[in-house]
Parts: sequence; structure tokens; C-alpha cells
Amino acid sequence: MSDLLRAPAEIKYAEELDWLESIDDSPKPFSWRLSPKMVRLFVLGSERSDGLDREVSQKWFGDRSLVERSIVTLASDRGLLLIGDPGTGKSWLAELLSAAISRNSTLVVQGTAGTTEDHIKYSWNVSMVIAKGQSRESMIPSPIMTAMEAGSIGRFEELTRSTSDVQDALISILSEKYISVPELESGAGDDNIVFAKPGFSIIATANSRDRGVNDLSSALKRRFNFVRIPVVTNRKSETEIVRFRTEELLRRHAIDLDVPPNLLDVLLQSFADLRASAAAAGSDDEKLESALSTAEQIGVLEDAVLHSNFFGERALTARALASSLVGSLTRREPEDLAILNKYLHGVVEPRSREEGGSWPEFLEGGRDAIATLS
Repeated sequence: MSDLLRAPAEIKYAEELDWLESIDDSPKPFSWRLSPKMVRLFVLGSERSDGLDREVSQKWFGDRSLVERSIVTLASDRGLLLIGDPGTGKSWLAELLSAAISRNSTLVVQGTAGTTEDHIKYSWNVSMVIAKGQSRESMIPSPIMTAMEAGSIGRFEELTRSTSDVQDALISILSEKYISVPELESGAGDDNIVFAKPGFSIIATANSRDRGVNDLSSALKRRFNFVRIPVVTNRKSETEIVRFRTEELLRRHAIDLDVPPNLLDVLLQSFADLRASAAAAGSDDEKLESALSTAEQIGVLEDAVLHSNFFGERALTARALASSLVGSLTRREPEDLAILNKYLHGVVEPRSREEGGSWPEFLEGGRDAIATLS
């Protein structure tokens, strides 16, 4: 695993999944590798009341009922659509569920304006077709078709980014549970039809901010169970998420650098302030273009940690954190710079006088970063 830039969940947590599978004596739907209870345990982590011989780490932080509803949906014949704002952990939850159920989270189609039917059905190996003609051997199955044949979970990221033609093709797959291959002749073994095996399902994600890009049809909506993933607003939960991801970052880069709790508080408070400002804004021009999600918060901290490690004093400082925040959240100039400057002068400056601590250094670092970008 050490030679992978980013290991998928089934490789990253392989030892833990093996152990859970070895002690799992509950009924499993279809070809699932773990029972629904163990899938939930893998995603949400163990508690003392579970009575296990070892601790299972919590990997996704959110409402327990959302995870349970997602698991129940995948045990049915309906698809699962995780919908929410950017950075709410939709893709990470989809990856964890796929890893626990199928031990393969890599059967993924990325929805874009350029996604075609071939990406969710099949294409052809041109050289083999020229040499031997069209056959099952010369066909290149899509990740979705591969999931159907294996009875596994297929994933479709950013569903609303794909065109209506692609969405319509997905309706047929979710309804009929097979893909026709008209280029092949029908034989005794129905070689021109690929049927889904028990256990096949699709987890799709959609960005709630993409509403209006390519709206889902009523027919497609009926074939999905919707699970809305809310933005994390609970301070304790958000702290756990940021700390969890930061510890992963430090391990991956083999960085020996502490993240002082007071600087983590400064980061969390800054995002809370900016979210409150965005909620009170009268127009989009008065809001940062950033969604101010937990994922972006992690990105700010990651940037500050790496910069401090490689170019600083190998210690995270409030100045580095402020510089990273300004650099990461400035996407429109001069609008975002003006909003951040207003925040520093109107909120951080009074707080630095009243509370002291890391806030004066944070204020100074933010001002310097804005001056550099202006």
C-alpha cells in the first residue's frame, strides 16, 4: 500500500475488513462480503457496547440513520443517490460502502459533459475487432457492466453533470438489470445480453449546487432512493473529521509535525465566521465563491501543514494557516479578496485585541497574504 498515491478503501483497510469478515455470522444479502450490521460497523466505527476484541475506527462522520438507510437501499433492487453540497463526504461514503459490500470501490464512472453511453455500457477494442470481428472478447465493458457481471456495487460520480442521453441509458440498466449488445448475434447462451448478478447496485452522487445543470428526469428519480447528506455544522463532529483527515495526511507523507489544538480552533472558528457572513449576505457578490465545506477546511489545513513542513520551521503557525486560508479561498479577484479583507478587519482584528492567543499572528498572516495577492 505504501507505493500507492491513494489506496482505495478496500486496500487501505484490508486487514480490518478481513477481520470483520472472519467474525461476521449475521445473514448477508446476495453476494455481500459483510452483513449490513458489519457494513455499518466498518463505516461508523465500533463502540464499547459492541463487545468486540478490537476497536474499529470511525471513517465517516455523520448521522447514523443516513448510513443505515443507504445500506438498506443497497440491499434492495433500487439504486442509491447521495445528494448534498460539495465537501459533505458523499464520494467517501460511497467508496466505504462499496469497499465493505463488494471489496471493490474502483468500478467508477465520472459524470461530465463528455460522458457518453459507452462509458456506462461498453466499447470495443478496435484492433481486435479488425482482426477477429465483434465478439465478447473484443468488447470493453464499462465499470457499470463489470459490476453487473460480478454482482458488485458500481459507482456513478456527479450524475447531474452527465447529459440526458446518459441518464436515459442508466434508467434501462436500473430497471431491466441487463444491457443488450445488438452488435453480437443472439445465441443459445444469450451472448448479446449481459445480465446483472444478484448483489449488483449503483451508488450515484449528485451535487445539490448543480441543480439546473442536467436535472434528473422523473423516471430516473423513481429508480433511486435519495439520501441527502447535510453540511456538517456540529463543531465536535467537524473537529473529529478535520483531525482524522489531518492525521491521515501526516502518516501518508511521513511528516512529524504537531497541529496545536488552538490553531485547529482558529481554523474552525474562521470557517464558522465566514459561513455566518455568507448566510447573512444579500447577494452572491457578497459571498465567497467557496462552499466553505469541511473538505475545503481540510484542504486549507493540508496546505498549511505541507508549507510549514517544507518551507517553514517544521511547525504549524497561525501565520501559515492564515496565508493558506486566503490562498485557498480566493477564487475571484477582486471580489473574494475584498470579502476576506472585510472579515479580517471586521472580525479578526477586534478578536485579536480582545482574546489574544494565536489571533494577532493569524491577522498579520492574513493581511500579508491579501497584500501579496492584491
